[in-house]
Amino acid sequence: MKIKVKNCQPGHFYAVGVGPGAPDLITLRAAALIESADTVIVPRSELAEESLALLTIRDLIGDQEVIEHIYPMKRDSAQTRACWAEVAAEVAARAAAGLAVVQVTIGDPMIYSTSAYLIESLAELLPPQHIHVVPGISAFQASAALLGEPLTLQEDRMTMMPATDMEEVARALESCETLVLYKVGPRLRQLGALLEQRQLLDRARLACYVEQNGREAIFRDFREALADNSHGYMSTVIVRVGRRSWEQPPQVVEVA
Repeated sequence: MKIKVKNCQPGHFYAVGVGPGAPDLITLRAAALIESADTVIVPRSELAEESLALLTIRDLIGDQEVIEHIYPMKRDSAQTRACWAEVAAEVAARAAAGLAVVQVTIGDPMIYSTSAYLIESLAELLPPQHIHVVPGISAFQASAALLGEPLTLQEDRMTMMPATDMEEVARALESCETLVLYKVGPRLRQLGALLEQRQLLDRARLACYVEQNGREAIFRDFREALADNSHGYMSTVIVRVGRRSWEQPPQVVEVA
């Protein structure tokens, strides 16, 4: 079977998800776009020594122009948007010159990704039909696959959120059957205390640096995770709060 893949078009921009970090989890479309691009932008956090996105796609890089963009890791919306507005100007200039530009991002461009800021700025600089998004496998999907545990079944509701506010996490536990938490890192012990209080420690799993060779760590026993101090920023917690089956009677909402 021969699979047709899409190559880059001149003057177009592509936000491309390259998955959790394993080169063989890059989609065929993503690989074809990266290989056919004139310019490839790779993001790198100011706290990182190298770009994980660049490491993931290095076998796809030939004579393309590669721009490594270092972005701030601060909770400052204005600074973050200003940073990506500068990149957008570079993208627009290259597109105007007839070049095809790809920005790669770990995971998916639409889930907690720097691509969203870049796309937001490009909306004012490029025609909408020249801006494209290519999905990628996210950390929570890769984590669930490694754990071999379904994220949702039947009528289950899944909530995804950052673990930056334990009060919000506590509220989320009341309104879903599966809770996916990103950005756990330094708040792991706070989360552990909350889960213990809710008697959910046995239903929680932690996955760190999923599909990243030599760094991956999976904790099916959350108590073991709490005893380990090596967890980094790229950690995902999945809590199976309960089940919501087909047989559950629908709730009747009274309208006053």
